[in-house]
Amino acid sequence: MLLLVQTLVLGLLAGGVYALMSSGFTLIFGVMKVLNLAHAATIVLAAFLTWWVWRRTGLDPLLVGVLVCPLMYGVGWLLYRGVVARVQRIDHELTLVASFGVATALGGVMALVWGTDAKAATPSYFNGSFRIGELVVPTAQLYACAGAVVLLLGLYGLLRGTFVGKAIRACSADRDGAALVGIDVERTMTRMFAIGVATTGFAGAALSVLYQFVPDSHFAWIGRVLCVVILGGLGSFAGAGLGAAILGVSEALTASYMDTRWATTVPYLLIVALLLVRPQGLLGGRGRMDGALA
Repeated sequence: MLLLVQTLVLGLLAGGVYALMSSGFTLIFGVMKVLNLAHAATIVLAAFLTWWVWRRTGLDPLLVGVLVCPLMYGVGWLLYRGVVARVQRIDHELTLVASFGVATALGGVMALVWGTDAKAATPSYFNGSFRIGELVVPTAQLYACAGAVVLLLGLYGLLRGTFVGKAIRACSADRDGAALVGIDVERTMTRMFAIGVATTGFAGAALSVLYQFVPDSHFAWIGRVLCVVILGGLGSFAGAGLGAAILGVSEALTASYMDTRWATTVPYLLIVALLLVRPQGLLGGRGRMDGALA
């Protein structure tokens, strides 16, 4: 029983980080109906930036992740203005191909700048843990999950309680109607896309602490992100949290009771199983972003 509880705790802690990694992807799809395949590449880029600053300054990498968020906002702004907005004017469907091209290009740039060797940030608490009775809670996983939850709550508050959030919700519900009441739709879309990419700042920092990574890691992480959003339902903000918890727990159970090598196949097996049973996702159809934010 102790092993089961320990496994569930570790799975939920990982799920909290997965939820943050997927929140920006879900936000962008929920409002713009764009599958941003470069999302995982921006997470890995944030991980490299965090690792680079940590190596040179000794600052806590999770704190650096908070500081990287504004920088990733700028990356998102440039990505939208330079690629997504231009491609959408030609053909909306081409954004899928364009974002994949951006992801591949980012991977090449990261390899040129930082090399192809595996990297990881190891702060002083990296191997530390808390004990609750016989239960062991790793410090790094706890801090990363706690930071992810705080940022997710902040993102939810932004969407529900600020003018920018209300403008995003209005554009999500009806872009033409939003324009008629004076909302600058293009500016709002730019901000929304940039906010979605900004979430990768802390997500990348958490990645740098919890996992080793290389420039091509984004190919594996986009699989996890897609698994989370497909499980919960494309465009469902609450579904992303549910899907992240399911994925985290499933991977932990597989690693504990089967083999760690099998854990890497869990996201893909979950996607196939869900598509066969409930293609719209667990919360698809009633918790989508375009409905939840309206």
